[in-house]
Amino acid sequence: MPATHGLLVVGSSQAGVSLATSLRALGYDEPITLLGDENHRPYQRPALSKEWLQGEITNESLMFRTQDYWDEHRIEVVKNERIIRINKRDDGSGVAHALSGRELAFDRLALAVGARPRRLLLEGVDLPGVLYLRNADDALELKARVPAVRDVVIIGGGFIGIEAAASLHKMGRTVTLLEAAPRLVARAVGEQTSAYLLEHHRSAGIEVVLGADVRRIVAHGDRVGGVELGDGRVVPADLVLVGVGVIPNTELAESIGLECDNGIRVDSSALASDGVTVAVGDCANQPNPIPGAPEGDRVRFESVNNAIEQAKVAAYAITGRREEYAGIPWFWSNQGDIKLQIAGLSTGHDRTLVRADPERGKHSVLYYRGDRLLAADCINHPLDFMAVRNALSKGLVIGYDDAVDPAVPLKSVTVDPAALVAAE
Repeated sequence: MPATHGLLVVGSSQAGVSLATSLRALGYDEPITLLGDENHRPYQRPALSKEWLQGEITNESLMFRTQDYWDEHRIEVVKNERIIRINKRDDGSGVAHALSGRELAFDRLALAVGARPRRLLLEGVDLPGVLYLRNADDALELKARVPAVRDVVIIGGGFIGIEAAASLHKMGRTVTLLEAAPRLVARAVGEQTSAYLLEHHRSAGIEVVLGADVRRIVAHGDRVGGVELGDGRVVPADLVLVGVGVIPNTELAESIGLECDNGIRVDSSALASDGVTVAVGDCANQPNPIPGAPEGDRVRFESVNNAIEQAKVAAYAITGRREEYAGIPWFWSNQGDIKLQIAGLSTGHDRTLVRADPERGKHSVLYYRGDRLLAADCINHPLDFMAVRNALSKGLVIGYDDAVDPAVPLKSVTVDPAALVAAE
């Protein structure tokens, strides 16, 4: 039996890194092992489809921390190890078994195992030149192939697909984006924002096909040559990039008896159903953290902000202090010369307000349920984003009628509801 080794964090992406660093910031003194299945030091993923792909930042710029940091804070970073089996006791301790045969004992377990790309089940998906983009190895292969590529087809109009399309178009490639839904990023933004993104990217020169019925990927010799649609059209492609969503990695959690449903079910302190193991990041299905959310409402976020904030409450839970994750989620997406920032969740809205400034390329959509502001999509408008995020996080009010004029800064019409009551 290997020696007990404190906390084992399985998964070294943003959530795992944030958990380990948060614990050290809280004074947690037990050994920490941060284990990843890639042969890279822990790195940031958002830039893979944007700045890194375009050569604007270096490999080292992606790294979360230097090796000196990990050494100084006594966090053992284990690379290139895949956990295939866990033996866990009722008290939360146990042994994790890696594919290599290595055994890692732990007093406590944290799962930051993330999610994997959803795979297409189509003829031709195994052809050379059909790629997914989730991790550094995917990005390295994509970057290596780009110089020899002229025509790119991207299947999937979510954030990854659009970001990669904008990057590859900027690099001089002919890009066709195929989206099965009737609008872009339908799961994350409202109709007005989808329409704005569609018009912008089409006007930039990216061909966007909505309602695309992708039938098969066509070969050209021994490699990819195009994508066939339901109407018989074949879109030429030297490279096909697939971005049709992700599936949370729950297999390890299920194998040790943890409850899973679209992710590993956790409470508001990031504790799994056994009351001991914590799960954080893209793999975790948690109570909706927005104040006032419907009772029993649960969400699984795929965002850097959530990974960081949820890791903080998980760190508190490990140190014996229970804190509930209650906050306003926010997201961002860089798409060429567009920066989209989202604050809150628009689910359940019954009216919207568009604040547009076409001359300066600013476009915000505010979402309301009755008189209550729920969320905002802000394109190239950081001041609107910061005002909405601040209002939502502090329970302040931005009235619909007060926000109508796009020339009026939202910060200037943000009020404390207690002041409104006192004025009455």
